[in-house]
Amino acid sequence: MAAKTDRCVAAAAVAAAAAKLPRPRLRADALRNRERIVAAAREVLVEHGVEVSLDEIARRAGVGNATIYRHFADRRELIHHVTLSVMDRIADQAEAARTEEHDAFQALRRFVHAAADERIGALCSLLSDGVDKDHPEQTASRDRLEAGVEALMGAARAAGQLRTDIGVGDLMVALTQLTRPLPGSGDCVNFDQFVHRHLQLFLDGLMSPARSELSGSAATLEDLRRRQ
Repeated sequence: MAAKTDRCVAAAAVAAAAAKLPRPRLRADALRNRERIVAAAREVLVEHGVEVSLDEIARRAGVGNATIYRHFADRRELIHHVTLSVMDRIADQAEAARTEEHDAFQALRRFVHAAADERIGALCSLLSDGVDKDHPEQTASRDRLEAGVEALMGAARAAGQLRTDIGVGDLMVALTQLTRPLPGSGDCVNFDQFVHRHLQLFLDGLMSPARSELSGSAATLEDLRRRQ
């Protein structure tokens, strides 16, 4: 039993060390294929949900199924990288808005509309499909996104433009609700056409001075994670 335990410990140590090694750099064509697969998967998963076939993702990406499996061990790993892509792209939008806009609230407006275009609402269903939310890459991307949004909100708050009783979690909940695909809505009105209009109404409600008192307390992203 002791020998078996020692072998398990040794194997675990080897696996942990291997995980820390840098991944081999992909050739340019392989990297393009990988990026095309992730982009296509993001589109297809948003449109059709997490149960969509890998065949459809391969078709959208313009590659064969074998190419997908050369880059990703299984569906779970692919979805892991799709969620990283969504969070990183949205974090990029937050940082660009803060850097390029002189007006703090306009920077926040720009970010919110850009995040909607990235279909941030699809993250909920993707993250619930067995993705390890505590994976170091997930944590790093999430922390970067949270820091970027908090910086935007902090600047608007400091400028006296943003009401003081809301947190990053409040903003992300509203964004998620307004951009999340509705189940069974395929035969209904195309709700996407109203997203930016309703986001504008929501943003107007964030402006200071506040016209009402909110119940409860400001929500953080940590609050949202604890309630999942």
